Amino acid sequence: MSNNLLGGLLADLWSDLNDPRILWQIAALLAAFTLGALVARALRARLVGRDLQLRVMRLGVESFGRVLSPLLALAFIALAKLVMEQRMPVKLLQLALPLVGSFALIRLAFYVLRRVFAKGGDGGSMLQALEKSFAALVWVGVALHITGLLPDLLSFLDNTVVPVGRHKASLLVIAQAGASVVVTLMIALWAGTALEERLMRMDGMHSSLRAVMARSVRALLILLAVLISLSLVGIDLTVLSVFGGAFGVGLGLGLQKIASSYVSGFVILFERSLAIGDTVAVDKFTGQVTQINTRYTVIRGGDGIETVVPNEMLVSSPVQNYSLTDRTLRLATQVGIAYSSDVEKVLGLLRQAAIGVPRVIAEPAPQALLLRFEADGLLLEVAVWIADPENGRLNVLSDLNRAIWKTLQEHQISIPYPQREVRILNLDEATRIEPPRAIQATATP
Repeated sequence: MSNNLLGGLLADLWSDLNDPRILWQIAALLAAFTLGALVARALRARLVGRDLQLRVMRLGVESFGRVLSPLLALAFIALAKLVMEQRMPVKLLQLALPLVGSFALIRLAFYVLRRVFAKGGDGGSMLQALEKSFAALVWVGVALHITGLLPDLLSFLDNTVVPVGRHKASLLVIAQAGASVVVTLMIALWAGTALEERLMRMDGMHSSLRAVMARSVRALLILLAVLISLSLVGIDLTVLSVFGGAFGVGLGLGLQKIASSYVSGFVILFERSLAIGDTVAVDKFTGQVTQINTRYTVIRGGDGIETVVPNEMLVSSPVQNYSLTDRTLRLATQVGIAYSSDVEKVLGLLRQAAIGVPRVIAEPAPQALLLRFEADGLLLEVAVWIADPENGRLNVLSDLNRAIWKTLQEHQISIPYPQREVRILNLDEATRIEPPRAIQATATP
């Protein structure tokens, strides 16, 4: 253990326990941590206090705050080591560098993971387990580095060869390949998420165009990440032709629906037939579009139930869009009145009652129409227009029916009940009542 950082540090502590130079290193560490925390806090406060033009940078620094402090402390420790190593041994600072660096690396990995997989909050137990596993792996690597066992482990992995198909590869190459793929994919997903958030805040661009740009850029970044990671470990990219053939066979055998939904998603986003916030009706589902993904679209109904509709259904089936080119929507309800009522007076009263209903717009104006002559009375229809169908329709119809009922009651306008004429045939046979069996028995002598 004499040839590693831990052995050197213990030897220095044992031989130079009363040497004041160790106190300078401790002071440098405390100063580095303090300055890192203060500078990170000052930078966050400075950007938070700026105007809205720096909102992207401000949000990035606020969410990056837990990573910024250890990174700044690491930079100050490296600077102190560079200055002090010319005058005294800096074993303590040399030991602190991998420890603080590993801590900053863990914080950075947590930040990237939560930005990619937990944009809405808590990522769940799976994400927490992944974070703990990564932290344990980093700390094990730091411990191996400090104790001097890391070179021996790398040599063992490099000399251990396992067959991979017709070729052979060492465990070290396989581990490097896996690490490069994971790192490049995480960077690609993080960049795609950051770009998507930036695009979704651009109010001057159509929501469908923003969504298709975000999805396309994310897919391109993932593809580039896979290609770069494979090329870094020396894998020939021509092997992807085999994978492409297998993927094509899979599409032909059982992935037609999935592929069709993905293609339909891009068609919907490009042609802008649907947008986030539109109120639509497809099949038996009616509600507001809350998400448009490449494979499915989420429709939230008025009862709060969210329906995941495959994009293929939105392309191949008729879709009613209540807010495609015009958000105004017509709502109508029907009511019957007696034949003895003054029709013109009732129609005027119903129009006035509809005008006072909340959310009913003045143009187009509410209508009261005489539809037809029913067997029991006159059938009228009251129609109104609203400009916000995404807020629901049933509440407007309820308010309209209540206003109509109140108006009819105030002006004593009767709503006829169904009238039916009942005729009784063969009255003698129908009115004849046979005495009960018990009575017949007692009347018999």
